[in-house]
Amino acid sequence: MLIATDEAGRVVKKPTKPAIGRMLANLQRGNAHLVLERVEEGMGGSWYVQVLLRDDNTYQLEFRDGVAAEHYQTRTIFQEKVQTAMLGWAANKADWKNGFMWNNIGSQFGAEDAQQPG
Repeated sequence: MLIATDEAGRVVKKPTKPAIGRMLANLQRGNAHLVLERVEEGMGGSWYVQVLLRDDNTYQLEFRDGVAAEHYQTRTIFQEKVQTAMLGWAANKADWKNGFMWNNIGSQFGAEDAQQPG
């Protein structure tokens, strides 16, 4: 199941494309991040894509594929690109990451967080 959560505390279970689009469009100071998380029974680790609207009005987009070692980050100025990526991730599209240069930032997380899911 997908769960969308924003900094303002809004939580939407099984968000639709329009709901994700609205949450993204509503990002602003005080409500600057949005997380889409995939939660499935028996699925270990953390699986999510998230965006932060930075103070310079760029979007910092990140995703994690299960473990900290598979945590990536990129930045863009285009909200439309962020929306396309987040919707593609939510729909399990294989090409959702295309159009970005991703940096692995897994080393920024502690050893406890980096353990394999169990």
